[in-house]
Amino acid sequence: MARHTIPDITERAAPRRGHPTAAARPLLLNLVLSLRPSQWTKNLIVFAALIGGQRLLDARAVLQSIAAFAIFCALSGVVYLVNDVADREADRNHPLKRFRPIASGAVPVGVAVATAVVLAIGALSAAYRIAPLFAAIGAIYLGLLAAYSGPLKHIVIIDALTIAIGFVLRAAAGAAAIDVPISHGLLFLTILLALFLALSKRRHELVLLADGATTHRRILQEYSPYLLDQMIAVVTASTIVAYAFYTVSPEIVEKFHTNLLGLTLPFPLYGIFRYLYLVHQKAGGGSPADMLLTDRPLLLCVALWALTVVFIIYGPVHEIRGLIT
Repeated sequence: MARHTIPDITERAAPRRGHPTAAARPLLLNLVLSLRPSQWTKNLIVFAALIGGQRLLDARAVLQSIAAFAIFCALSGVVYLVNDVADREADRNHPLKRFRPIASGAVPVGVAVATAVVLAIGALSAAYRIAPLFAAIGAIYLGLLAAYSGPLKHIVIIDALTIAIGFVLRAAAGAAAIDVPISHGLLFLTILLALFLALSKRRHELVLLADGATTHRRILQEYSPYLLDQMIAVVTASTIVAYAFYTVSPEIVEKFHTNLLGLTLPFPLYGIFRYLYLVHQKAGGGSPADMLLTDRPLLLCVALWALTVVFIIYGPVHEIRGLIT
């Protein structure tokens, strides 16, 4: 098997030959790209409640979850538009972000703001039709991440926690959309894993930009690679331990009528260690969504984990009791 690597930073920093720059693309296409559809994989966490709530075989719940996913893709698109408008000057000093449509001037600020307003109103209206609580969580998510684009991203540690809480709100919204309770354990795991990704991204930015890091993002002057490595180590250990205890907790064993979920621990172990390998050895971590889609071992690990969990919960394996004591 050919060894898979993350492309060199300098190679990714410049537009590929034969590919149009933002200025050469139609405005509508630039607007769509500004919504960052490649990042929408982050919203897949709304389906966690569908699986964990044992509603995967409920057609109505599946359709509501799909609608919730689409709504959060729109809401996250609004956040990206607001963020790119707020950061357009700083992004022009970044080797990769300077090619974004808003930073490059291909999408006028007025058009981006108007699009964000229309999308926000439409998405929240659709969310309210699914469930008022789902709409409320969507509004909180939008407000929190909009605040992140303003003052919160300039407060050390709070900046990473805000991103992590955004993932927790996605998970909670998925549960609200299909009216199922979401366990505290799942929320704890979500915030820990999201914090791991957020801190890894900060480290990537700090190492990539080197002396120009604080010019692009002032908050980076409050961090150092050593400090971030210490934080990442704490969060990594906490995530693995939390996952292990969650899968074998009496609540989960009773809920799913199986004690086999603990056997899935090797998947998060490999996934986290693979991610750390890409961050430290391949200068990755700038975009968790891109890494998930481009690194085949990581993508395979996540896919196998999801299939194994579904098989244990819904397949004939869930009838096997007492196999593991």
